[in-house]
Amino acid sequence: MSRDTTASLPATHGRRDFLAAASVALSGGLAGCTGVFATEGNQVNIAGSSTVFPVTEAIASAFSEEYPTVNLSLSKTGTGGGFGNFFCAGRTDINNASRAIADAEIEQCGSNDVTPIEFQIATDALTVVVNPNADWVDCLTVEQLQQIWSADGANRWSDIDDEWPDQEFELYGAATTSGTFDYFNEAILGEELNHRNDYYATERDRTIVQGVRGSEAAMGYFGFSYYSENPNRIKAVSIDNGNGCVEPSIETAKSGEYKPLSRPLFIYVAKESLAESAVRNFVRFYMKRAATDLVSEVGYVPITEEQRDENLEKLDAQIAEVTG
Repeated sequence: MSRDTTASLPATHGRRDFLAAASVALSGGLAGCTGVFATEGNQVNIAGSSTVFPVTEAIASAFSEEYPTVNLSLSKTGTGGGFGNFFCAGRTDINNASRAIADAEIEQCGSNDVTPIEFQIATDALTVVVNPNADWVDCLTVEQLQQIWSADGANRWSDIDDEWPDQEFELYGAATTSGTFDYFNEAILGEELNHRNDYYATERDRTIVQGVRGSEAAMGYFGFSYYSENPNRIKAVSIDNGNGCVEPSIETAKSGEYKPLSRPLFIYVAKESLAESAVRNFVRFYMKRAATDLVSEVGYVPITEEQRDENLEKLDAQIAEVTG
């Protein structure tokens, strides 16, 4: 399992310190937790999706300013890696997820007396990117993406269009433990095709940025947030789902125009962890901030006020069951 950007954070850090601390190795938290649940007193442990990570990171930073005695441990493990190795194993309180929890993961959680509670926290425009010098391509159809990303599919740009360069693809994408991989696989390849395995697979989204930026023949995909951080270093490709080319953006994801790569983002909270006040406070804070511009500043669509209120109502009901 890969685990890159991690942090063990005292809540006294501001936004800049938080981001700097996010590059250091995790000390304690996920790596050293024991027992059924990782939470001890004022500790909240979070793993999972690299796509959701920037949202949780930003909200955690804001939370830290209001709750200076709560320690947060935050790690990128991929959605599936987070569920399988940490959350459903009872080692974390919260799992960031760029897809819904799978039946097998629910079963694993149940076998460890972990009850996952789902909260949608944003909407993403999963983004296909190419090198800025790839001036031959600005839009791809779903069928063309299938040709590029399916096993035994095309190997060169000229295989897609004979007017395009006779250059072999250099492909970067999500690791198989990632919810982004699962979603892309389902939305683009469907049940009939398999995702190719001869590509650079990583949970490090910024590695995809570097790889695509470094080769004219490169292509990659990841959450819109990572493109929005680097609009001058890489180029986003519009997607034609049969109704013309639509570029990925907060606006097109919000309107539903950006199909089929617009997707909901989630956090999953262990119901049992809500017995701890630190977890309760953080999740309530998260639900409120997920409906604000803080999420759009990261590069995603915030939930609506109606969704926020539904989340808070669900949260309060679960807390009441745990605390009696």
